[in-house]
Amino acid sequence: MPTRSPLDTLATALATLGPIGHFPKAPGTWGSLAAVVAAPWLFLPLPPAGRLAVLAAVFVVGTWACSRAEKVLGAKDPGCVIIDELFGQWLALLLFAAMPLWYLTLGFVLFRIFDILKPWPVKWAETAFPGGLGVMADDGVAGLYALGFLHLIHYLLTMLA
Repeated sequence: MPTRSPLDTLATALATLGPIGHFPKAPGTWGSLAAVVAAPWLFLPLPPAGRLAVLAAVFVVGTWACSRAEKVLGAKDPGCVIIDELFGQWLALLLFAAMPLWYLTLGFVLFRIFDILKPWPVKWAETAFPGGLGVMADDGVAGLYALGFLHLIHYLLTMLA
């Protein structure tokens, strides 16, 4: 096995969200859960421009880390690479500054459904772009689906109240 450079180690650690991507079962689900648990402290309190800036930074860093991790690990979108789940999950929560626990839970479930089922154009985004860009893009599209459904549910509940 070739020696990893410090940048390879950093990229892999970022792409796997440290140890979370190495959990033995369902690393993507664990990554999404970690994102939801962290969101009320690290993401939701930010102003809208701050949330967008964080998402942009996660996307750029995640694209680089995923591309490099694919080369280091020798696989296309390895299961342990889960920074894309963080990006997609936080994208699903973008429009909310604060939310009750059941909204967070619903956002988690909606994102996982779209990430796993990969309706068009989620699957297309995964294959249309090379390397880390495709890894990040498909979760971004799944996050947009979840965001839309979560916002629609919020709107309907607000109208009924």
